[in-house]
Amino acid sequence: MGPTGGADTILADPLLHPLPQSIKQQQEEEENSSALAGVSDYLGRPVQRGSSGGWRSALFVVGVEIAGSFAYYGISANLITYLTGPLGQSNASAAASVNAWSGTACLMPLLGAFLADAYLGRYRSVIIACTLYVLGYGMLTLSATVPALRPAHMPCREDGGSFSSSVWEVSSSAYSCQPGWPQVAFFYVSLYLIAIAQGADKPCGLAFAADQFDAEHQGERASRGSLFNWWFFCMAIGISVSVSVVGYIQEYVGWGLGFGVPCAIVLCAFLVFLLGTPTYRLYAPTPEAKSPFRRLARGLVGKAKAGGLLVSSQPQADYEQEEADARCVLRLLPIWASSLAYGVVYAQIMTLFNKQGRTLDRRIGQKGPELPPAVLQTLGPASILLFVPVYDRAVVPALRWATGNPSGLSMLQRVGAGMATSLAGVAVAALVEARRLATAREHGLVDDPAATVPMSWAWIVPQYAMMGVADVLAVVGLQELFYDQMPDGLRSLGLALYLSVMGIGGFISSLLISVIDGVTGSGGGDSWFADNLNRAHLDYFYWLLAGLSGVELALFLYFARSYVYKHNKSGGSSSSSRRLSCSSTSTLGKGKYSC
Repeated sequence: MGPTGGADTILADPLLHPLPQSIKQQQEEEENSSALAGVSDYLGRPVQRGSSGGWRSALFVVGVEIAGSFAYYGISANLITYLTGPLGQSNASAAASVNAWSGTACLMPLLGAFLADAYLGRYRSVIIACTLYVLGYGMLTLSATVPALRPAHMPCREDGGSFSSSVWEVSSSAYSCQPGWPQVAFFYVSLYLIAIAQGADKPCGLAFAADQFDAEHQGERASRGSLFNWWFFCMAIGISVSVSVVGYIQEYVGWGLGFGVPCAIVLCAFLVFLLGTPTYRLYAPTPEAKSPFRRLARGLVGKAKAGGLLVSSQPQADYEQEEADARCVLRLLPIWASSLAYGVVYAQIMTLFNKQGRTLDRRIGQKGPELPPAVLQTLGPASILLFVPVYDRAVVPALRWATGNPSGLSMLQRVGAGMATSLAGVAVAALVEARRLATAREHGLVDDPAATVPMSWAWIVPQYAMMGVADVLAVVGLQELFYDQMPDGLRSLGLALYLSVMGIGGFISSLLISVIDGVTGSGGGDSWFADNLNRAHLDYFYWLLAGLSGVELALFLYFARSYVYKHNKSGGSSSSSRRLSCSSTSTLGKGKYSC
């Protein structure tokens, strides 16, 4: 090659000399006009990068997910007040009902993730979820507005009049009209339709939004990282607004409008989501996602074969891969089981914390307005919004310097820190409740359940704030752990398992409350959950939860010391090259472990 040719080659090298603007534009146009492999639109046609996906599509999904969370927390935050008011349930029965419902909503994603990955796809799952949302919230609105469906329970007076909504909780059974079973049944059917919708929505919404960004494209991969960051932040804002605004409407305007606003929000968001349909990227399901449970079962059988118990007709590499997948899931089960007590404590935020706050002086200042009890639950999301930047900008750098871990804390260390914070939070709640009961006794209010205890609402700020901080640590840590440590084709199932921690925790809480209420209320004594909270003992229950949290934390630390993180060794396209290596240093222990 001559000197001139060499010089021309150097000058034309794009790494040494910027490409002309026209060439850049041409390359971008070619990239945007090329079809994406394995991606189609809602009609099954190939899609191009420039006309599909990206933030344009993801924002439609984010909108409907924020609306779903807005509506769900707008109902759940004050649901116990409706159950003890218009439905006439006792405190114990209402708390158990709320915990059972929220537990179902958190367990349904296990079924929803399987159906989405194996049959429906994420787009159809979101469509089904939105349809069920509109139906459920619509029926809930009708149950509070249509006379034939509205619960007949009203705090009645002998002269036929009725009390105001401020005395829902103090109505005597001798002067109350209990609702008929058709009205109660209609209400609970609408409520559980929402729980089923959660099952179709929660494992698919965030994943479908992330599907709109190509992980193989540098710019879109960075945008997808921003999506995860902003998702959690926007959800916290939506929940805060929902709990305060919808809670105020329910308390001071009416339950019909209080249920109708979430219904209208979800309906509008659903219509907006449908408008984005032509731009969505739909990915074809992978063969390994067709049946995650069957895949795990084959992996367990593979472990038996490896032990010489069974004879295999399956190729060696295939069942070794499935065996490694099963091993990853089995290693997570002790961590999952030792996290259930956290779900039990978490269930109290929407129930007993709410009832506790109703008895306090909720005025802002001496002569300021009174806060609705449900508004106090915004303290949790508010603490999340405040703690996330502090954790990211101050705590993580300090921990990074102390531990040498780029993330500051490992996933298991972060979960453990959240559990410890939750334990401290429920202990604080017990101390505050004991102080509230003592104040009621000092002022002769033990037999006056309608009276406001002269104790400021600021006393319960610490327990809400500590539970918010615990969420940032434990909930985010569990979410990351169950996503990262699951095999690639089973990550939807992993997120569903994480949600089931809260679901089963809700059921355990419901069972505990029902049993303790029956035992402590027998023989004519006052139950720990007596309708007159000035005679109840929520502090005893909180101390019981603190003890369970302590046992949970000890078990978690025991299992975490021997936990081994999975590592992917991707050296080729064969299944054997994708086997999961289990050799690693344990997070909380000092030795090395292997599967």
